[in-house]
Amino acid sequence: MFEIAEYIGIVAFAVSGFFVAVRNKLDLLGILVATFLTALGGGIIRDIAVDKVPYTFSHDYPAIIVLIVLILLILFKFHKKASIENKLIFIVSDSIGLVSFSITGALIAIEHNFNLTGILALSFVTAVGGGIVRDVIINEVPFIFKTGFYGTVSLLVGLLVYGLDFYNFLSYFTLGIIFIFGVFLRVIAYYKKWRVMVL
Repeated sequence: MFEIAEYIGIVAFAVSGFFVAVRNKLDLLGILVATFLTALGGGIIRDIAVDKVPYTFSHDYPAIIVLIVLILLILFKFHKKASIENKLIFIVSDSIGLVSFSITGALIAIEHNFNLTGILALSFVTAVGGGIVRDVIINEVPFIFKTGFYGTVSLLVGLLVYGLDFYNFLSYFTLGIIFIFGVFLRVIAYYKKWRVMVL
């Protein structure tokens, strides 16, 4: 379950990282760094937090996947398209990455016997860590602080995974339902411009 969610998240965040880099008019090296940070940064932070060798450093597939996605996006000239960041492909890919990495963070936390606080924290950091590092490096206010309901979706996914594990309902099927629900919720929240406001 972990590897499936991890690879889905890597592909999705590689796409969204590429679009953010292109929007900021970075050169090829900048696009490469931004794409890798977005796709792999959160997972590296997650694994360091649980005191294990980052998955990206012990398996070749993550880096290979990012390179393949990057090459395909360049070959199909997505870097030439205007305002791609507001298009459905960016919103959906970013939402898929967010939910997938929220799930992997929660699963790793459960594997290490973290309590609810630890599960939510690791779910959140895995999902948004890479994007925050990327945005700081390119001198932008992190995306998570500018768009409503982004981090909230990550926390909700972490909470749902915790609930499934607590009641022994954790399976491919139930995680699939959470995945679909999380992506759908994030896309709807984006287009409806939902925000969590302080009353």
